[in-house]
Amino acid sequence: MSLVPHHEVEAFLEAHPGWELKENEISRAFVFKDFSESMGFVTRVGLEAEKADHHPDIDIRWNTVTLTLSTHSEGGLTARDLGLADTADHLT
Repeated sequence: MSLVPHHEVEAFLEAHPGWELKENEISRAFVFKDFSESMGFVTRVGLEAEKADHHPDIDIRWNTVTLTLSTHSEGGLTARDLGLADTADHLT
């Protein structure tokens, strides 16, 4: 799988508020009412990640879940990262 050109990453970020580019990965913090809602979101993301066979780094802090995406084998962002990020946006 090839890396997504920078202009496509920039277009994705404009269309998906909350996601930030940091070097060769994107991340976003999702804030929920409580820990239970956070864990429900993590479960939904996990199920979608398994379907896609592409797994984000997940940081859970009580009511905040931060997802970080990058295709490590490619050394940057691929369509799989942007696709899973888009899916996560729709799971909130």
